Amino acid sequence: MHNCSYILSSFPFIIMADTPTIPSHIKAWVYSEFGKTQDILKFDSNVPIPDIKEDQVLIKVVAAALNPIDYKRALGFLKNFGAPLPSVPGYDVAGVVVKVGSQVTKFKVGDEVYGDINEIAIQNLKAIGTLAEYTAAEEKVLAHKPSNLSFAEAASLPLAIITAYQGLERVDFSAGKSILVLGGAGGVGTLVIQLAKHVFGASKVAATASTTKLELLSELGTDLPIDYTKENFEELQEKFDVVYDTVGQSDRALKAINKGGKVVTIVRPETPPAILFILTSDGAVLEKLQPYLESGKVKPILDPKSPFPFSQTIEAFSYLETNRAIGKVVIHPIP
Repeated sequence: MHNCSYILSSFPFIIMADTPTIPSHIKAWVYSEFGKTQDILKFDSNVPIPDIKEDQVLIKVVAAALNPIDYKRALGFLKNFGAPLPSVPGYDVAGVVVKVGSQVTKFKVGDEVYGDINEIAIQNLKAIGTLAEYTAAEEKVLAHKPSNLSFAEAASLPLAIITAYQGLERVDFSAGKSILVLGGAGGVGTLVIQLAKHVFGASKVAATASTTKLELLSELGTDLPIDYTKENFEELQEKFDVVYDTVGQSDRALKAINKGGKVVTIVRPETPPAILFILTSDGAVLEKLQPYLESGKVKPILDPKSPFPFSQTIEAFSYLETNRAIGKVVIHPIP
C-alpha cells in the first residue's frame, strides 16, 4: 500500500517532466503563387513542421502581427531575392519555446518569447512564417516577452519597434533634437513618436495623421499634431532636425527639415538625400527597450479591430491593405 501511494503521488511529476508533444504537421496559412492575399492565401491543416537548426528555437505561436511587407512579398515584390514558394507569411511572433537547438543558451523550453523571425527583411526569408501553429527562429532575433504585455501586444511590436529605433539611430537622433513623423498613427509611426519622446529625449515631436486620429497622436506624446487633410506639413514655418517618413513622401519631407536636417524613409522610392532604411531584426534591441515597455513609457498600439482570429487572417490582410489601420493588426489566438 505504501509503495502504491508513493507511485500515485509521484505520477503527476512524471507527466510534468515530459517535453511538450510536438506534432509532425501543423495548421498554417499558405500561398503557392504570387498575387493578392485574398486570391492566393489558403488555409492548410497539413503543413510539415519546420526543422530547427543548432542556433534556432521552435516556437508554439500564440499571436502574430501583419506588416505591409507580408502582402508586398505575396505580390511578388521580393521574388528576385529568392522568396520561397510555397510560403507561410508572417514576420512578427509571440509564443512559447517548445524546443531549442544545441547552440542556444538564452532560452529554454517554456520561455515566453517574441521577435521578428526574418533577420534581413528581404533576404533569406523563412518559408514558414508566423501565421502557423509553430515557427522556427534564430536565438539572436528573439527576446523574452515583457511580463506586463499580452501575447497579442508583444506580437505587435518587433518589426515596427526595431524599425522605429534603428531608423532614429540611422540619422543620429539624440536628446534635444526636433522630429516630424509622417504617418504618426500607423504601426511604425506610433512607436517612432514614443521612442523619440521617451527614449531619445526629443525637444519637440510633430506628427501627421487624419482628423480622427489626432487625439491618439497627443496621447502618444506628440507636441504638434498635424491634420494632413487640412494642411501641408512642408508649408509650416517651423522646420525640423529630422523627418521620419513612414508613408512615402520623402520628396515633400526634404522641404520640412532645417539646415543640416535629415530625412529617413521606410518607403521606396526615396528622394535623395533622404535615406532609405530597412531594419535588421535584432533581439538585443528588444531587450534594450524592455525597461520602457515594462514601465509603460512605451506602449504597443493595436488597431481597435484587433485581434483578428486565425480563421479571419484573409479579412485581416484586406483591412491592413486599406491603409486605414491604427497601430498594428494582430492575429490571436493561433490557431
